[in-house]
Amino acid sequence: MIIAIKDETFAGTILGEIELEFRTELVTVREIIETRVTLEVEQYNQKRPEFFSGLVDPTDAERTLNGTKLKNKRLVDAEKQVYAALDAFQRNGFFMLVDDHQAESLEQEVRLAKGTRISFVKLTPLVGG
Repeated sequence: MIIAIKDETFAGTILGEIELEFRTELVTVREIIETRVTLEVEQYNQKRPEFFSGLVDPTDAERTLNGTKLKNKRLVDAEKQVYAALDAFQRNGFFMLVDDHQAESLEQEVRLAKGTRISFVKLTPLVGG
C-alpha cells in the first residue's frame, strides 16, 4: 500500500511530500517514521544532491534559504537519522497527524487505507546523524 506523507506548517501549508510503501495495513507510528527517514536517506545517498531534504537534518548540515546543505557531500547514516527522528517525536520536536488526529506514542497502531492522510508538522529544525 502506498501512502502520501506530507510536511505541513501549523497553518496547513504543504512544504513537501513523499510516498511510502507499506506491506501491511496495520503499522505503528515508529514504523512510519523509520520507513520515512530511511527512504529519505537512501534517496539522498544514491544521488548526493547539493541539498538534503528530510525530516531530520544531519548533524553537520547548514540551513540555507534553499534547504539544508551538508558541509561535505558524504553518505548520511540512516540509523542515526532514524534514532534522531524517534527521539524528536518523543520530545515533541514534531507532531504526526493521522487523518487529522495527533499520534500519541511510537507504539500506537495506525490502520492504513487508500485515503489515509499522514502529516508531519515540525516545530523546530531537527538535527540528527
